[in-house]
Amino acid sequence: MSGAAAEPIQDVSHLAHVELRTPRLNETLAFLTSVFGLRESARDGPSVYLRAWGDFYHHTLKITDAAQPGLGHVAWRATSPQALDRRVRALEGRGFGRGWVDGDRGHGPAYQFADPAGHLMEIFYEVEWHEPPAAMRTRLKNQPHRRPLSGIGTRRIDHVNLLAADVGANRRFLEDSLGFRLREQIVHSGREMGAWLSVTPLVHDIAYMRDGSGADGRFHHVAFWMDDSGDLLRAADILREAGTRIEAGPAKHAITNGLFLYLYEPGGNRLELFTGGYLIFAPDWRPVTWTEEDRDLRVWWGGELPESFFTYGTPVVEPVKADLR
Repeated sequence: MSGAAAEPIQDVSHLAHVELRTPRLNETLAFLTSVFGLRESARDGPSVYLRAWGDFYHHTLKITDAAQPGLGHVAWRATSPQALDRRVRALEGRGFGRGWVDGDRGHGPAYQFADPAGHLMEIFYEVEWHEPPAAMRTRLKNQPHRRPLSGIGTRRIDHVNLLAADVGANRRFLEDSLGFRLREQIVHSGREMGAWLSVTPLVHDIAYMRDGSGADGRFHHVAFWMDDSGDLLRAADILREAGTRIEAGPAKHAITNGLFLYLYEPGGNRLELFTGGYLIFAPDWRPVTWTEEDRDLRVWWGGELPESFFTYGTPVVEPVKADLR
């Protein structure tokens, strides 16, 4: 038997929200509310705050007017004020910290930091819980909002996927500084090509994939949860009727074992609808490793992922190009 394992860090509770930048704010907002099914929580200058009907906080997605599409920041909630202080000290001690900000709409003071790839993140504890208007209250007391009858019915935010030149460096940062646990990974000839990590029982709260362009700090996608495969198939019909560009799916991943559908919002950012997968409760989980011999298993069934899935990210860089019509 091996020696005693290090005490796990359990200071980060879950993904709280993601901010996306868009050069077509009005079109992005119209799509996300009328088709994608999110609801507006507030506006503040160049930004609009949105949430899915099953999200319990003030917002889970912030969209901000910008010259180019891409990631604004990723936000995590700490498990307690004391946990927040511990993570701040750890981030400062490793040189990743950028300092405190007063807090955005819907939450209290946040500590900002960047991962090795340069993606901006923040961590906070104090949050504003969602209070639905009278017309959208539900008799289900354990549900934050009445289920909408229009749009595709996205329930909640699920995970975020980021691009990086060095997947391993970013994986180790999440593990050592924030307590994330590796769930699955892709390794080709000793080089990490992808890593799926979580702090919750979800198979991933965040993933990193190697950016083939050689760039660093770009955004791949943010995913929202659908309740089941029927909701996912219904969403595909609604998206097609709306003229949305569907990149891939509905289909099933081998990695994460989840059903997926990838699409683009009008500003150029990739979104995912996700369901299925599996939950992990074992504290001594053994990460699943996929190698170059498993290339044919990128999609378990439902067709192949297009080249754009492996080359396109935001902001767009040369020589990577994609037709976003």
